[in-house]
Amino acid sequence: MKQSLDNYDAFMGEDFFRDRGNLVGTGSCGGKAKGMAYAHAALSGTPLGEKISFPDLTIVLSTEVFRDYLDANHLSCLYDDDDWAGVQRRISESPLPHAITAELSDILDRFDAIGTPPLAVRSSSLMEDSVSLSFAGKYQTCFSPNCGPKPYRLSLLESCVRTVFASVFNPSARAYREKHGKKHRDEAIAVIIQSLSGKNHGRFFYPELAGTLFSRVFRRPNPRIKKEDGLMRLCFGMGTRSVDRCAARIFYLTNPSLLPAGNLPAQVAEASQENFDYIDRDSCEFASGALSEFAPFLQKEHKNYGAYVQLYADNILYSSLGEPEGPARPLFSFPELHLKERGLFDLSRELLRHMEEASGIPVDIEFACETSPERDFRLLQLRPLAAFEEMSRVEIPETPDEKIIFMGDRMVSNGLLENVEYLVYVSAEAYKGEWDPSAAARAIGEMNRRLEGTKYILAGPGRWGSRNPALGVPVLYAQICNCGCLVEISVPELNFSPELSYGTHFFLDMDSDGTLYLPVFGRQKKNKSNTDWLERAPYETGEHPSVRLYRGNFSVYLDGELETGIVVAAE
Repeated sequence: MKQSLDNYDAFMGEDFFRDRGNLVGTGSCGGKAKGMAYAHAALSGTPLGEKISFPDLTIVLSTEVFRDYLDANHLSCLYDDDDWAGVQRRISESPLPHAITAELSDILDRFDAIGTPPLAVRSSSLMEDSVSLSFAGKYQTCFSPNCGPKPYRLSLLESCVRTVFASVFNPSARAYREKHGKKHRDEAIAVIIQSLSGKNHGRFFYPELAGTLFSRVFRRPNPRIKKEDGLMRLCFGMGTRSVDRCAARIFYLTNPSLLPAGNLPAQVAEASQENFDYIDRDSCEFASGALSEFAPFLQKEHKNYGAYVQLYADNILYSSLGEPEGPARPLFSFPELHLKERGLFDLSRELLRHMEEASGIPVDIEFACETSPERDFRLLQLRPLAAFEEMSRVEIPETPDEKIIFMGDRMVSNGLLENVEYLVYVSAEAYKGEWDPSAAARAIGEMNRRLEGTKYILAGPGRWGSRNPALGVPVLYAQICNCGCLVEISVPELNFSPELSYGTHFFLDMDSDGTLYLPVFGRQKKNKSNTDWLERAPYETGEHPSVRLYRGNFSVYLDGELETGIVVAAE
């Protein structure tokens, strides 16, 4: 019986996979797999559906498989174990039951029948991608190159499945469940095994383009962008960089030429992707490559190379075929993509509109795309978009200049946080001078634990949660989950800068938690980081010398209409 599409929450995805022989076990397919099934159903029989493809093969291990694994190895106790290193060790030492291994062997045979593609092994938990909570990035995705003899490929796949299973118990997932009042033992995880979308380019396998689409823009760079305009966050190569806090290009779908990081060449360079991810079929591994090294190869492989790449030298941007004097940095800035591939933007807007109208809720879509010899747009995931409940306009009170600790004028949404007792600040100089990023992250995590329930303000250099600790403190969700406002401060002389990365898992967390956000760009008008106050005011030093705890009466005022936000110290 065909299900109704007008209630996403009530939609059941299991029948879709079972009818195709693609569901293992009698349990739930989980939230992420439900989104895939819903996308298939919503596009089936429509003209738009003829323009959209899906991964060549998707198979789901239901939550029953996860429960059977825990039972067979007596691992249910891990729900109550917060020793993450110990949990990982227990699962790495606990084999899959023979029945599951046999199923995985049969699954590999099915993928062999379509060319032995690399595999994406994704989480699909009961709580994940629900209408109320996204759990974005909390559970693991693992890539298997799927190369070599079958016993080796089977061992890779088994390892990926166990990695996804283990992620149910990781600290960030635990913290997210606790923050939102969910019981750990109510969670279980299904696993999606999917052919990776992309093409072979010699020994390298990757999609030409990959990214995320959002039907609503809850955090806008300026009033010209409306919430319903939609947004694309795009990268070259595998889509890992479109969801992590890495540089990727943001396109507002009604204003694709708008550059949220700024129009100056230095601003474009700072915000542009310079590395891309791929599968190396020869070495059988997931890898990253620098555009500066791959540029000649990519220019031969991709006819749209000129629409993707610019050269940056002497504070000037050149076309990819330009000849700047002296050395130049190639950048994936996508300067002409919206002009040469207008059909991609038209299709993205049409798809978002269709899915939002069908489900009645804002949506978030992950995709991969090849532009030649003809466009091949692959929908990889569909999920409800966690909504940020923006307040009505907040008027900023008259405040003496010396009481303003931070001020910014970009990515400001209306928000208010008053009478906050604690401000945690990371000194950029001490962070770089006492170089131990993991220790700094742990020190912030300890402050976060101490300040639970206070909605403290957290301020620091560059990008919170960056994969590259040279760009910002590499904190995990569990280490900052109790803060009420995040401030990112640019320190140009130390190469720290905020990254206006709406669409990453990091920003989706803030949306679902209602966390305020203020980026501060040093040396720019209407931006301020009050070092005099930060050095004069008394503070307690954390477990890393860069981490400071100030006690007082602090407030945050964000006026989205005037695009101004401040953090102030009251009397």
